[in-house]
Amino acid sequence: MAENFPIVDMSKLNTEERASAMEMIKDACENWGFFELINHPISIELMDKVEKLTKEHYKKCMELRFKEMVASKGLESAQSEINDLDWESTFFLRHLPTSNISEIPDLPQHYREAMKEFAKELEKLAELLLDLLCENLGLEKGYLKKVFHGSKGPNFGTKVSNYPPCPKPELIKGLRAHTDAGGIILLFQDDKVSGLQLLKDDKWIDVPPMRHSIVINLGDQLEVITNGKYKSVMHRVIAQTDGTRMSLASFYNPGNDALISPAPALVKELDETSQVYPKFVFDDYMKLYVGLKFQAKEPRFEAMKAMEASSNLSLGPIATV
Repeated sequence: MAENFPIVDMSKLNTEERASAMEMIKDACENWGFFELINHPISIELMDKVEKLTKEHYKKCMELRFKEMVASKGLESAQSEINDLDWESTFFLRHLPTSNISEIPDLPQHYREAMKEFAKELEKLAELLLDLLCENLGLEKGYLKKVFHGSKGPNFGTKVSNYPPCPKPELIKGLRAHTDAGGIILLFQDDKVSGLQLLKDDKWIDVPPMRHSIVINLGDQLEVITNGKYKSVMHRVIAQTDGTRMSLASFYNPGNDALISPAPALVKELDETSQVYPKFVFDDYMKLYVGLKFQAKEPRFEAMKAMEASSNLSLGPIATV
């Protein structure tokens, strides 16, 4: 069963099969860092509308720009592997703590409205999932949401991406391998064009494209808070020669000043060595991550541990600057 990608039917959470659905989520968080939700609360009609408008917007406003970028960099005639660029066309929508949707140029009003509605539904789903994780971890309900809150609430935004056909997918990735820095990621991906893969047991495994599913993956912050019980996992997007792949990845992350550390309930008492992960301010981690996104996460954790140690020596509690 090792290669069977975990698919969780959320409708079972309200039935006598709840325990088995929760166990599947637990196993996915511990052994995969990814799972796929079906029969979730977001309406099929809204997902269809968002998909249609996203694809229309790409064709109308993004496709030509992408082709011009490819031509200007001479990517179609590349002879060797390109390691500093991704074959993707993207823009970013911020939802929380404040929205920037009204400021993004070229978005038709009905697309803005659909994305606002979609973001609200995703926010509710993210918070529901955080409480399901709390339940599985034996943490009090609301613990993760509270940690993520900081003083101004969580950061939440959507990276809208399209991965056009690529003439040389063996030389350029759609998106290079990385772990996500933040909290919990909710992905609405194309169900016809594949490309997303995760690394498990040193093998790249396809994340199956499924109609109307939401793919969930865990970011670095959940690895820290769970003291390594759950892991963020390396993943990548393989460029394809046919078809444009749509990807809407929504990141429900801690607030900038949120203090991140292993949950005390998940650290063995009387054994300081059992706290494997550092304590830090989320914004400090993000500043480090920006330059090291496509590298292993472990040195990032070590750097935060060193920062924690030096701030403890000089100031007592961790510095928040």
